[in-house]
Amino acid sequence: MKLATKLLSAAALLAASTAASAHTGHGTGGFTSGLLHPMLGLDHLLAMAAIGFWSVRQSNTMKNATPAFVIGGMILGAVLAWGGLNLPGVETGITVSVLLAGILIATLAKLPTAVGGSLVGAFMVFHGFAHGAEMPAGAALVAYLSGFTVATLAITFAGRGLGALMLKADNRVTRALGGAVAVAGGVLAAA
Repeated sequence: MKLATKLLSAAALLAASTAASAHTGHGTGGFTSGLLHPMLGLDHLLAMAAIGFWSVRQSNTMKNATPAFVIGGMILGAVLAWGGLNLPGVETGITVSVLLAGILIATLAKLPTAVGGSLVGAFMVFHGFAHGAEMPAGAALVAYLSGFTVATLAITFAGRGLGALMLKADNRVTRALGGAVAVAGGVLAAA
């Protein structure tokens, strides 16, 4: 079986097996709950890691600004949720972000910083809204925000590290990984 087929199959099975538990309870502590939320949802893990992975092949400006776009979008989304505003299609936005991040990787797409940054920020608004809306009752807001900020940056930088390693690999492997992420996004969207 070819590597690409194995990666796509594994991503599809993983997405199908965990899609239902992507947003379960994460305890009652503020920092710990915030830290665990992005780590326990496959959709969040894939999107943040994929964005980090994709950012490695972008211009230096985009690559260096990606963590700020990720955190800025996350915080904006959380603030919208905490402010009681309604953001329609949150789960759809989250799964579409996984799908599109996979496509960006698979196509080796390079975007201008303004376009790429806007896209990353928009993706993360949906993720941040989900994080904000699912903050456990009684959790300290600043501690929860700190927890999901640390987790988000860790996941994004882990994706970036893998992306940097893959710069030396055959582009077909990178394309296959991007395809696997896109398939996982499609499976999450269909679940």
